[in-house]
Amino acid sequence: MTEASPLNRYQLAELGALLAEPARAAILLALMDGSMRPAGELAIIAGVSAATASAHLKRLLDGGLLGLYEQGRHRYYRLANDDVAAWLESMAVSNVTRATRTPAVRDAALCRARTCYRHLAGQLGVALCEAWLQCGWLRAESNGMRLLPDAADALVHAGWPSVSTHPLLQLRGRGCLDWTERRLHLGGPLGVAITDAMLDAGWLRRAQRQRALLPTPDGLRRLAELGVRIDH
Repeated sequence: MTEASPLNRYQLAELGALLAEPARAAILLALMDGSMRPAGELAIIAGVSAATASAHLKRLLDGGLLGLYEQGRHRYYRLANDDVAAWLESMAVSNVTRATRTPAVRDAALCRARTCYRHLAGQLGVALCEAWLQCGWLRAESNGMRLLPDAADALVHAGWPSVSTHPLLQLRGRGCLDWTERRLHLGGPLGVAITDAMLDAGWLRRAQRQRALLPTPDGLRRLAELGVRIDH
């Protein structure tokens, strides 16, 4: 499934059928953090037997929603690409809009900052995207979003390793509709690279469970220097 290949009605019906099974939906949601997981682990997450999980995984592979990574005799499953993650996120947006305008309080950490596939989402992800577009560090173009040189200089000044900023200028990002904020955060290769760099620098750390990302005090301070602020 790609943006360059619009769905016809039969493909759309097949995608709907794939999501209609709770076990398959659980498998897809488990992989929204960008991880690769073996079939046995996904079976436990989905609450089904190994044989049933195998059948579900085959359908998701055949439907183009999953990719397979093989290492020797081991097989690991992941989402096929960013397009699948963005599509699943947009499905969540639609569901939240119909059900309630306020996400559940128990998901406060997920609402604040989380991974959407492998890039930053939630309040922090939206704040970063909007702030950098407004100040001219990000530019939306016909082929996606790109980081401008002024942004690279500001990142270095805020404590970002200078060697990691230059590759960012060569990457393209994309606007991804956030399911809790219902506004755009930065996805695509650029969004992934920025998120990885923030994790490596200790500005963010991963929660033990779910997809939540936990901004560190130092990370919040440095992001504030870059115009990115959220309510504490």
